Amino acid sequence: MKEKVDIYRPNVLVSNTERKRRARSILSSLVLLTVAATFSLFFSNYPFLRDWTYPFGHQGVLEEWKDDIWPIREQTPWDISTDFPHPRVLEYEVNEGTWLRLDVHPTTGDIVFDMIGDLYCIEGQKALQGTVNTAHPVTLGVPYDSDPHFSPSSNRLVFRSDAGLGVDNIWVMDWLGCKQMNLRPSDTESAAPALRSALLSKAEDENLLRSGVPETAERKYNRLLREGRAGASMVTNETYRYVTDARFNPSGEKIIATKWYTSERSLGGGEGWEYTVPSVASNKHHDIKAGSGKRVVGRTLPRGWTISQYGDQQVGPEQFIWNGEDSLIYSKNVRDEFEFLYSKDVHQGIYALFSFNITTGKMDTLVDASPGGASRPELSHDRRTLAFVRRVRDHEVLVLKDLETGSLSYAWDGLTFDLSTISAPMGTYPSFSFTPNSEGIIIWAAGKIHHIPLAFNNQRERVRSGPVSKIEFIAHIEKHIAETLWEEKVVDLVGIETQERQRVHAIRDLRADETGNKVVFRAGNIPVVQVVGKSDYTKVPTLHYDDGQTPYYSPSFIPGTDGNLIIMSRWSDLHFTSFEVSDLSKGISYEVEGLPLGRYRSAAMCRCKGWKRTIAFLKTGGDYLTGNVIATAGTGLYLGDINLEPSPSQKLLVSNLRLVPSDIDPQSAKLEFVDKNQKLLVQQSDRAFIVDLVGGPVDIEGKPPHYTMATGKMSTEIAVAPRPRSALQKLLYGGEGQFAVEYVAFVDFFHVYVAAGKSFKQGEDVWSKPGNATAGLARLSLDGGHDIAWSSDGKKLFWFLGPYLHSLEISKLEKCSSAIKHDSNTFGISCVKSLVQYQEIVVEHPTDIARLKEQTQALSSSVNSDILIVFNATLVTMETGSLDEDLLHDAVLVIRGGVIEAVFSATGDSFVAPEGATLINANGGFVIPGFIDAHAHWNGFSNPHPAKSWEMQVFLAYGITTMHNPSSDNVNGFVERSRLESGQFLGPRILHTGNVIYGAGAPDIHADVVDMNDAYSTLIRIKAEGGPISTSYKNLQLANSVSSATRQRLLLAGRNLSMLCVPEGGMNYDWDLAYIMDGMTTLEHSLPVPTQYDDVLTLFALSGTANTPTHLVNYGGAFGEQFIWAAEDIPNNSKLRRFSRHDVLEGLTESTARPKLSYQLFNTSASNAKMVPLGLKTLIGAHGEFPLGLNYHYEIFFTQQGGLSNYEALQAATSWAAKVFGIFDSLGSLTPGKLADFLIYPPGVDLLNGSIKETLQLKYVARGGRVWVAETLEEFFPRKGKDPQQMPPFNP
Repeated sequence: MKEKVDIYRPNVLVSNTERKRRARSILSSLVLLTVAATFSLFFSNYPFLRDWTYPFGHQGVLEEWKDDIWPIREQTPWDISTDFPHPRVLEYEVNEGTWLRLDVHPTTGDIVFDMIGDLYCIEGQKALQGTVNTAHPVTLGVPYDSDPHFSPSSNRLVFRSDAGLGVDNIWVMDWLGCKQMNLRPSDTESAAPALRSALLSKAEDENLLRSGVPETAERKYNRLLREGRAGASMVTNETYRYVTDARFNPSGEKIIATKWYTSERSLGGGEGWEYTVPSVASNKHHDIKAGSGKRVVGRTLPRGWTISQYGDQQVGPEQFIWNGEDSLIYSKNVRDEFEFLYSKDVHQGIYALFSFNITTGKMDTLVDASPGGASRPELSHDRRTLAFVRRVRDHEVLVLKDLETGSLSYAWDGLTFDLSTISAPMGTYPSFSFTPNSEGIIIWAAGKIHHIPLAFNNQRERVRSGPVSKIEFIAHIEKHIAETLWEEKVVDLVGIETQERQRVHAIRDLRADETGNKVVFRAGNIPVVQVVGKSDYTKVPTLHYDDGQTPYYSPSFIPGTDGNLIIMSRWSDLHFTSFEVSDLSKGISYEVEGLPLGRYRSAAMCRCKGWKRTIAFLKTGGDYLTGNVIATAGTGLYLGDINLEPSPSQKLLVSNLRLVPSDIDPQSAKLEFVDKNQKLLVQQSDRAFIVDLVGGPVDIEGKPPHYTMATGKMSTEIAVAPRPRSALQKLLYGGEGQFAVEYVAFVDFFHVYVAAGKSFKQGEDVWSKPGNATAGLARLSLDGGHDIAWSSDGKKLFWFLGPYLHSLEISKLEKCSSAIKHDSNTFGISCVKSLVQYQEIVVEHPTDIARLKEQTQALSSSVNSDILIVFNATLVTMETGSLDEDLLHDAVLVIRGGVIEAVFSATGDSFVAPEGATLINANGGFVIPGFIDAHAHWNGFSNPHPAKSWEMQVFLAYGITTMHNPSSDNVNGFVERSRLESGQFLGPRILHTGNVIYGAGAPDIHADVVDMNDAYSTLIRIKAEGGPISTSYKNLQLANSVSSATRQRLLLAGRNLSMLCVPEGGMNYDWDLAYIMDGMTTLEHSLPVPTQYDDVLTLFALSGTANTPTHLVNYGGAFGEQFIWAAEDIPNNSKLRRFSRHDVLEGLTESTARPKLSYQLFNTSASNAKMVPLGLKTLIGAHGEFPLGLNYHYEIFFTQQGGLSNYEALQAATSWAAKVFGIFDSLGSLTPGKLADFLIYPPGVDLLNGSIKETLQLKYVARGGRVWVAETLEEFFPRKGKDPQQMPPFNP
């Protein structure tokens, strides 16, 4: 959901750089907001919404826009049924189902419907007799099948399936009737001999497949017979986009279907596409060209948009049906103009219904969106009666509209709430159908299939004519599912955190010296110099040597000093940035004086002789962690003069500071002087350019000339090796010709590439897409890389992957010229990998428990100084899962050196504390394990300056001692973790996935995974940055916007790398279920259908996949966070104001009164509560929604509201999360040998029998044995009374 591309975080918290990086093409259209606002004022006077007539309508872009970028590479062959193991078989019977999309045979009345990925049929002649019907399976197996619809001639069936490669396509097969299509006939029922024979070999064939024996042609045919797809043919052949909800044209020769387009965002916008239906007997699906078909109804362009922005449109038409040979009826979200927005008000109306004539191009509104919306259109056989669904107050209603008279009538108000509030490729409501003579409607609602009788009134309009009846059925479920990706112990956190020192794995700010003999970089907060090829490194001398507690960043060599002088930034939360110049040869560092208070980075000095130099650096404004209160003006490029000869006070003075107007992004650019102090080379994510400081006229704003050296089409880093041109070339080229590009290196889709400057023309972007790639391009990285840096002479290129420094002498590429030339897919990496040199860098800092022991020893000479004892406590250990065993009265908790040593009950004088121990009298209050936030997003790791994190202190103050972020940054996320663990700031223990493995078209995080090598590389580059702490990954919408093949490949790699998978299906019900059946560790967010029935409840609970429902951003209704905004006075909450940014809090108010039924989160909570007794582990994840901390406790409350006991809700917050993440041997319960994470509550708080909201009344919070007062974060142990940490002045 929060596709953690941070699309819907409050704007105040998203930096300009991050927003630009995440959605470059989308942001180019933000000028339209003014236009949109104007129109919204105009339409606000009317109680309805209309599909505005744009200058570019449905037809205007059909031929002009080309979908020719994605995918970057096509998938290699894969079969989701056989190339990935599904060894378990779940079999059970149900008499109800969830979200059953159905159709009715136009002559026999047979009802075909989908249920959890298989198709079933109820015989029409028996359906309305009031008996319990047997639902016969029509398709079975691993592929996920849905959306069945009959042909007008009644002899064919189209349906959606991800069979084969794992992309949702439309398939067709002959229809022979319910009985004849039954895949599991009893011994007394007739069946085709071939099916009988295939069923006899079923057990043997499946055992062979489980054993890894490849299928023979005969075994494959038998499997397809058993699955009902032996005679099925593909109608569409999409390998990246996906197609749903196909409907036959009255001719029976073609279909209309919704084709979904993702943009940089993973939520698709629909289009109406027409496809020719092949003869099933011809088996022509092998000849269907990928992506073929005809766009009939496209997305509309908002006013002011150009064709180049068409791919950014996230909203389009969907749910198409035919109204005759050349007319269509469809539904469309008209509330969102071009960007899908969450948590909309369904009562105001979101979807409207439209008609479109293909021949004339005429489009009309059939039903307005307000009130309550209009979606899921279905048409009677005589094309007179249009049926659709709409929300009416607290009811979902089936509405009939007579297309001749225009009259509306409500047929039934017993439907399940629609899903028009979310992006719903599975349909805003399940498809339904008129009976053969249109005398009734068959529709799903509340777990059952229903019959609504219809008759004509006096005006010949169809209206409901009698009571609604249920069509009872019983279905036998047979699901092949994978083993859940889970390990009991994925990492030894106790071992890591109790050792003396902890290693830094993620490294940033790499720069090389002039000859490439040395590099400098930042390991956590520690600046380090490495002589290339040597084993030992040197910590850069600093004025504050404290193992990383003082943050240093952005170091670079000073030219002309043989790599002995380094300038770097030092951060102070009180004084902001200072510069230091370090002399490696003398082992000393000098303070640079003369800088005004400000945030500075990327300092560079000119290539000049002598001590007097020109210095350039960048000033940034306010940012997320330091706020927008102090020193925010005058951002940009600064030049100054500096004398490198120390003054008598051993300080260096910078003077004559001046701001130079430029196009530089001060938050991300790297600076380097070329041509002495006359020109500055600037390298950003997608552009490298030279600023001519003295050689040309400035513009009206005083900006000197900028000359572009290279640009990247989708790059996240770009670095050039410039060379001076000859005098003749300079004369020919003028100002732009002073330097040429010898080589350009760039990072595309996490890989490092290089190309010669002569291989691309000025104005051409460098790119790595096969078929469109830059000529002569070479891939240098085997698994990925970042922080690319050239030596100043342009002869060596360096980059990091985790703690491994990679380097390449660029001249050696000639050895692989043939491989590079003939490899248009991976650009010679099979050869180039042998040329790359790498070395491991081992930088460490003390662990917090080591610091704790040192601090206790400094305070007391007792051998027991590191012992902490909590006594007279009501302990809930969470160890066994049984409240009777876990609840201890008059309990004692003994901690030594940050680890729990003993837990026991002691009454009276039966316990004597050892001398020198610190005691806490709980006075009978509850003591429980520290909370684990299983789905926590935050932003601080991307901050341009290493300030202390107010986010982390809020989390900790509210009792969260461990957090798992399922979508952060491969490098910056683990850098932040090192900074926290080194003691720079307080916070919970950080676990995270790194970047999401993303299916949609965001270049900086898109996953280009087309084979097993790519799958391993994708996970290895996460693992490399986190080391042993990197235990999970997250794929977001990899079901189809890349391919289920990608998802399965990653799961196989994850098993071998001991990495768990915590995916998101992005509001797609079908993909979520497929994730469960493929064995994902968890499912993040709720299923988008809030109320589930036995088919889903049983599958989910027995699968082994856990769920983090994140009720705060629940699908299907208003977000839970709005419930909190209405219930709490957030801006005036004293604890929140103590730790949080006030501007964030003051933006969190909600004035709209919403009925409880608007919050579908309570149905989600109830569904999960039903599954818990069956084995589901539900987890607490607050999604990083504001206000941080408080929302976590409300998430516990929402989880408990569905029917869990307080004890079970606390398990979800502690032990269940630890078990799911494979860390229960270290965390999650108060057990000897585990890390001492615990919470202490005051007496009178009853966590087990009182309101679960009492979890908020914390007294103490402890992480790894260190204890703080929860209200203030004043330290209680070991340094009692130590003031809370100094934070940046982010509040006025």
